[in-house]
Amino acid sequence: MLSEPRSGLLAAWGNALLAGLVSPDDAALAIVGEDAVHRVEGLPGETGPVGLTLALGRLRGLGATGFRVALPVPGHPLGLSGPPEFNARALEAEEAVIASGVPYGLVPDVREVGPAGDLHVEVVWRCLPVRDAPPADVPSLSEAERELAEALRDATAVLSRLDVAGSGPVAEAAVDAYRARAERGREVLAPGYPPRAVRVLELAQRVGLLISVASENGHGGAVSASEIAARADALRPVERVARRAQVAAYNAYVESRERG
Repeated sequence: MLSEPRSGLLAAWGNALLAGLVSPDDAALAIVGEDAVHRVEGLPGETGPVGLTLALGRLRGLGATGFRVALPVPGHPLGLSGPPEFNARALEAEEAVIASGVPYGLVPDVREVGPAGDLHVEVVWRCLPVRDAPPADVPSLSEAERELAEALRDATAVLSRLDVAGSGPVAEAAVDAYRARAERGREVLAPGYPPRAVRVLELAQRVGLLISVASENGHGGAVSASEIAARADALRPVERVARRAQVAAYNAYVESRERG
């Protein structure tokens, strides 16, 4: 949760490109980020993988008007609309991008390649047919913001009581990483997104920090089995709410466009 999913970057900067707010090269550069290369496979009219710039242009030419994000996990098909083959691939990757205006979606296949000591990341986005139907369980921005505030308050109270929010070098490093990331946070959603979407995504990242520290910093004061179970019960709905909020933020461009 402390770093943006690749699908979020593709959707955000792809939307900025479709809106004419960034150039194709700038959009592709932002999407690739620290990865070595991104390619798109299975595009209509193409016999093999193509680069991001060409792929985004091709989707726009086919009629794409925007990009949505899906962040599904087992038992929660968040943002998906079918068919089963696409849903299965997206569930395996735990993320996907779904185009509006054309019946296609993109699922990333992330690979580490190269010799030991010189590994780099390559991503192949697989273009697959999708169903034209409402995405599953995606809240509005206002709903997501309210849910996040409530979940953060409730979870903080439970975790503080159990003394699992943590302190020490591991927790301090996580906090420092979040603060450094937050300094760059307003570039995440790309030009064209409403301020509320930026605010919701930043709050989702803050909630993600709480989840990461509580999950990775040992059991804290939760020494009994019942206390450990209580911590897990407190974190589970918070993580779900944070993922819903991420999707709502990334999808805000398409939602606002469709509302006119």
